Amino acid sequence: MPQYILAIDQGTTGTTAMLVDQGGFAVAKENREFRQIFPKPGWVEHDPEDIWRSVTETMGLVVAKAAVNPRDIAAIGITNQRETVVMWSRETNRAVHNAIVWQCRRTTDFCEKLKKSKHAQKIRRKTGLVIDPYFSGSKFRWLLQNVEGVDARARRGELAAGTIDSFLVWRLSGGQKHVTDVSNASRTQLMNIENGEWDDELLKIFGNVPRGLLPEIVNSSGEVARTKSVPGLPDGIPIAGIAGDQQAALFGQACHEPGDAKCTFGTGSFLLMNTGAKRIAAKSGLLTTVAWRLQGEKKMTYALEGGAFICGAAVQWLRDGLKMITRSAEIEDLAKMVPDSAGVDFVPALSGLGAPYWDPEARGLICGLTRGTTSSHLARATLDAMAMQNLDILRAMEKDLGHKLRSLRVDGGATSNNLLMQLQADYVGQPIERPRMVETTGIGAAFLAGLGVGLWKSKSDLKSAWHLGQRFEPQMPKPARETRVKQWHAAVDRARGTVAGRSPRSR
Repeated sequence: MPQYILAIDQGTTGTTAMLVDQGGFAVAKENREFRQIFPKPGWVEHDPEDIWRSVTETMGLVVAKAAVNPRDIAAIGITNQRETVVMWSRETNRAVHNAIVWQCRRTTDFCEKLKKSKHAQKIRRKTGLVIDPYFSGSKFRWLLQNVEGVDARARRGELAAGTIDSFLVWRLSGGQKHVTDVSNASRTQLMNIENGEWDDELLKIFGNVPRGLLPEIVNSSGEVARTKSVPGLPDGIPIAGIAGDQQAALFGQACHEPGDAKCTFGTGSFLLMNTGAKRIAAKSGLLTTVAWRLQGEKKMTYALEGGAFICGAAVQWLRDGLKMITRSAEIEDLAKMVPDSAGVDFVPALSGLGAPYWDPEARGLICGLTRGTTSSHLARATLDAMAMQNLDILRAMEKDLGHKLRSLRVDGGATSNNLLMQLQADYVGQPIERPRMVETTGIGAAFLAGLGVGLWKSKSDLKSAWHLGQRFEPQMPKPARETRVKQWHAAVDRARGTVAGRSPRSR
């Protein structure tokens, strides 16, 4: 019996492939970075051929590294950078333009006009998302209107388009299948998240996107295609799991019940909370999104999502900007030299503030300095900020959900910082769980694919394939926590008032 899942984690700067066994462990993994293309200030692109090359290379390397027979691969799971779009020829498989990356701001003017239009509330209601160049809809519109000949070719049915998962399934299946899963489709602003279908009204708003250009929307788990003519792989391997990266991480953390939440600590931090079959209209500065839809389930599982723009990047700034440390890992030992921040606060609004504030004009702020302040106090204040930003998002989630979170599981590179994890538990006031396998995005893709082909029979089986690494219990007394959080919010208000003429408390 085939016993491994090949997980493809196609990210913004590179691709990681891993082979996952039935116990939920990665027996081998490989990563390859690829070019970042910046044609104009604020514009970000990828060459789809660079992406495809990174996928085929890592798949070949990981199979060789694990020394397994490719026929022992039971299924392939895909997780991907969300919102990035590709448009390609159905005949040649070649893209008509570079992929437009989720970070790209080229559609800002269109989005600003759309925010002021009669369609703004309708888009929010149907998609659960705010209007922003971040999402895919305006990118499809740009390609149709700005690449010569593309609009006519699209309407003749010569082209296909989608997010990165669609492009990869097309290539992996030898051009036999054009699909996307509900989690990725929910990030395009073209799918109605109530029924999980492309919405004609939304297609019209975003430049009359032809429905035939877009992929079929499928489940996140269950066979949707089979490999054909892929270098190094036999034909016929089922492609049975697809999810956007943050949703895959939620699934990989076994956050399968309403109230379960995960936080990914990266350059920024992303928090998702499972809300079950109940679609909750976000009212506290969050996004409503589709988490997944599993094989055999009629209803989609939804999530609330919030992100802080600067998380690990704050430590990078201390390293590269202030030269306080030479390696990011040094932040923990430096912060441990003091019992607390001694009244110092650092609000890392270096790119404005994300959820739940959504304040692009906020500016980074360090306050509470005295003659006794040392670099250790600033290091401690930085870790405090990383944890309290997440607390603000979690409290907004609880407010929208109507009850306390059930659990918080963490992943990402910064989770190796034990002091940061302890602070996160202290400020949340609940235990924090860090898994043994912190690459939960790829593990989530593997879980979805394995579930789709029966390698795991149920979500209950997946819970036993999730392995706890360390549990952090809160140690800070409640009065001390409340005092510290109140001080943090006062600093946030100051950061939001640093632009001349604004009230610090203006919302």
